[in-house]
Amino acid sequence: MGNVSSADAFVEFERVQKSYDGETLVVKDLNLSMPKGEFLTMLGPSGSGKTTCLMMLAGFETATHGEIRLDGREINNIPPHKRGIGMVFQNYALFPHMTVAENLAFPLEVRKISKTDREAKVKRALNMVQMDDFGARRPAQLSGGQQQRVALARALVFDPTLVLMDEPLGALDKQLREHMQYEIKHLHENLGITVVYVTHDQSEALTMSDRVAVFNDGVIQQLAPPDDLYERPHNSFVAQFIGENNKLPGTVKGRSGDIIHVEFNDGEHCQALAVQAVSEGEPTLISIRPERVSVGRDDLTNSTDARVLELIYLGDHIRCRMDVHGNDQFIVKLPNGAAKVPLSVGELTKVGWAAEDARALDPL
Repeated sequence: MGNVSSADAFVEFERVQKSYDGETLVVKDLNLSMPKGEFLTMLGPSGSGKTTCLMMLAGFETATHGEIRLDGREINNIPPHKRGIGMVFQNYALFPHMTVAENLAFPLEVRKISKTDREAKVKRALNMVQMDDFGARRPAQLSGGQQQRVALARALVFDPTLVLMDEPLGALDKQLREHMQYEIKHLHENLGITVVYVTHDQSEALTMSDRVAVFNDGVIQQLAPPDDLYERPHNSFVAQFIGENNKLPGTVKGRSGDIIHVEFNDGEHCQALAVQAVSEGEPTLISIRPERVSVGRDDLTNSTDARVLELIYLGDHIRCRMDVHGNDQFIVKLPNGAAKVPLSVGELTKVGWAAEDARALDPL
């Protein structure tokens, strides 16, 4: 799973399961360990178990089975407010009747920190999120982005060892959301805090994380750095969930070393990297990223005819939908180096890709 050793683990889930009704497991036999200072994102569709894991770590949910440890200490029975964890939610959860400064001072008062220290810490936290002049305002006088900064500052104000974030940027518009992604990433780098972040937005996960745990159906499908997930997905679910992906169903015809030979439904053949162990005669799914496909070349290991069905201009590239091996949703990204598109709709052309850029995965 790409886990760190138990000795280096700061956050650890060991054989954790969660069921709400005693029958259905929302989280199944989960093992996960992360070192101090890491930014780990739990990514997956709704209902995949990622938020439940976060809530168990925070203490708002209890594991049905297994152990959760923080810095070597089992925390299953420790109440949330004694875990020393900072939390940021999508809905900000700021106290409307308090000023920004009072909102930030609240977690410090609960921890019995002196007034002088409180003021210094509030000032520092406001400065961290570039909100120095907003201490006297109330949440209702702030924009959504400003409220989210205050929520972030409040989670950091008492110097927690761990910060949990559940879809914190979900309510923001695209531009502000992207800006905040970089800000949170920089805060993480500058403060050296450990962050567990939950999102269903794959580009957000790729932008911010040291590692991403891809959840589906209560199970971590793959845990790896962002580039690994994208370039080297372990299975069809990860390949489909992260980035755009072309999938071509076929049957295994033979194998030599790491390369397997596949026959498509139209009788044509392809060579691909064997990722999932499949034997001769078994179905497989070939996964190819759109930017790995070359157009107009027939000198690559895999080369075939393709018909252009649609061209969409997207500024930095042209998205070309083609019919390849009977799949009419085959996407190729053509970098926009010149104003003129070298292809036209309806045209027949050649497409090709290297064997190692095609991954043979489990059939969906």
